[in-house]
Amino acid sequence: MRRYLGLVRVQVKAALLLALQYRLDFCLEVVMALLWSGTALVPLYVLFSIRDGVQGWTAEEMLVVVGFFTLLKGVLATVIQPSLAQAVEHIRKGTLDFLLLKPADAQFLLSTSKLELAHLADVLAGIGIIVWALTHLPGRLTAFGFLLALALLGCALMILYAIWILVVSLAFRVVKIDNMNYLIVSLFEAARWPASIFRGALAILFTFVIPLALLTTYPALALLGKAAFTHLVTAVIVAFGLLATSRLAWTRALRSYAGASS
Repeated sequence: MRRYLGLVRVQVKAALLLALQYRLDFCLEVVMALLWSGTALVPLYVLFSIRDGVQGWTAEEMLVVVGFFTLLKGVLATVIQPSLAQAVEHIRKGTLDFLLLKPADAQFLLSTSKLELAHLADVLAGIGIIVWALTHLPGRLTAFGFLLALALLGCALMILYAIWILVVSLAFRVVKIDNMNYLIVSLFEAARWPASIFRGALAILFTFVIPLALLTTYPALALLGKAAFTHLVTAVIVAFGLLATSRLAWTRALRSYAGASS
């Protein structure tokens, strides 16, 4: 474990040094990230300017969901998307050989190979939105709710990572999966809304097929004092199930990798 933490530290340091080489670009990316985070609030402003609540959610409660959405989107843009997009290029060009020869797990190396630190602004913006919303909901936050929300957020990160590993594993067999990447990103946008607003087929899709409800709604319910221990049990089962599935898919896909030398 200490070895892999050291590798993460090296990757973060390299990404930071790269960002500092182009300070103006880095600052512009931070500003753009904050502006895009701000656009997530526009639909809520329009919606709650004409009504007081939606499916039992007030404006402040829904802001907590948007905060978690913005936070997870920041993690996605900082770590998962750039690293795994680069992984697809390695697979396509056959340069994955260089990583496979290194004395460390290839999936880990690929998952941390590229970091876009400017998008940490999204993570901070998400935390800021959550804090602001909770200040307008006095008495909602409890120690149990906070710890439960952290545990559910951890499960959400695992689910998000597992989904992306499954997508990357397809690159070993499918020449071009860019459209799949765009589809997953587009579907993730639905996580800005509480799961209870979806009905019919969409409710089934975003709960059981692509568990968006577990990504943002569950942690928000925990902070609002509306979650139960069963939410955590469900999230843990889904998160570890998806992680195990993604690892299995990765190892099987890796066996089919021919490499540049073949």
